[in-house]
Amino acid sequence: MRIVVTGSIATDHLMTFPGRISEQLIAGKLDRISLSLLVDVLEVRDGGVAANIAYGLARLGHRPLLVGAVGADFHDYGGRLAGLGVDTSAVHVSATRHTARFLCTTDTDGRQLASFYTGAMAEASMIDLADVLRRHDGADLVLIGADDPSAMVRHTRACRTLGIPFAADPSQQLARLTGPEIRELVEGADHLFTNEYEHELLLSKTGWTRDDVLRRVSVWITTLGDKGSRIERADESPLDVPAVPADKVADPTGVGDAFRAGYLASLAAGADAEQCARMGSALATMALSAVGTQTYTPAPGRVRELLAAAYGRDTLPTADAPAEAGRG
Repeated sequence: MRIVVTGSIATDHLMTFPGRISEQLIAGKLDRISLSLLVDVLEVRDGGVAANIAYGLARLGHRPLLVGAVGADFHDYGGRLAGLGVDTSAVHVSATRHTARFLCTTDTDGRQLASFYTGAMAEASMIDLADVLRRHDGADLVLIGADDPSAMVRHTRACRTLGIPFAADPSQQLARLTGPEIRELVEGADHLFTNEYEHELLLSKTGWTRDDVLRRVSVWITTLGDKGSRIERADESPLDVPAVPADKVADPTGVGDAFRAGYLASLAAGADAEQCARMGSALATMALSAVGTQTYTPAPGRVRELLAAAYGRDTLPTADAPAEAGRG
C-alpha cells in the first residue's frame, strides 16, 4: 500500500518549564497577559506533522512519499529522512524562505504553549499534488495533514478529482481554518483524525453534529491522551481503545503523529480499525518516552512487547503485520 503524507515539515525548538503554566495565569487578567517563562532545557529537533508521520511509517518498513515545502536548510534533515526510507523527491524547496519553525514550551504537567513560524510552508500551495501523484504512479491513500490552509484545500480537491482515498488530519490548523474550509477538507474522507479538543472544535466551527460528520467520513478517530482513542462510524456505537501505558513520560510533542503512523501502517497491512488504533497507541507511547518527535525506534520486539502487555498476546498482529516489519 503506497501512502502519501502531506503537511508541515519543520524544525522543533522544545523547551521545558519546571513549573505549572496554569499557576502563572491570573483569573480576570488574561485579556492583558504579558508572561515570560524561564525554561531550563532547550532541545532542537527535526519535526513537522507530515515528516513525523512519514518517519514513523518508514521506521515500520514502509516507504511513504513526503509532500511539503521547506527551505534550503532542509538538506541534512532531508538526507536523514531519505536514509531511513522516506521518499523526499516530492518536497518543494523554497529559494527564499527557511524551513518552518515550531517553538513549544512544556510544563511539568505536560501542558504546552506553542508558536509556529510558517516560513517555507507558505509555498506549499504551489505544489500540484495531482501532478505529483501522476509522476509517482498514484497512491492508495493520501494523508492531508496540517499545512498552509490553501494547500490543504488544494490537495483535498486533487484527491477527489483523481478518486484517491484521503485521510483528513487538520489538527493544529483547525484554529485557523474557517467553517467552510473545514467542511471541504472533511467531506468524503476515508478517515478523519482529531484529538479530543479538536473533535469539539470541528463540530463548533462547521456547525455539524456528530452524526453529520459520520455521514461524510468512513471512520472518525479521536485520540484521548492517556485514555487511548475512540473509533466512530455511522450507525455504530463508539469503540474506545485503551492506551498503551507509558513507563516514562519524556515529551508529549509529536505523540499524535506517532499514533497516526502506527495506525496507517496497520491499515496498510489490512488490519481493522481497532487493531490499527492499538498499533497507533504503541507507537504513541514510544514517542512519549523520547525527547523529540523523530527519536523513538519502534523495534519489532519492543512493539510486540507493548502490545502484548496492553492488550494480551492473543491480540498480536500476524507475522506480515507492522510489528514484524519494523526497522530496529
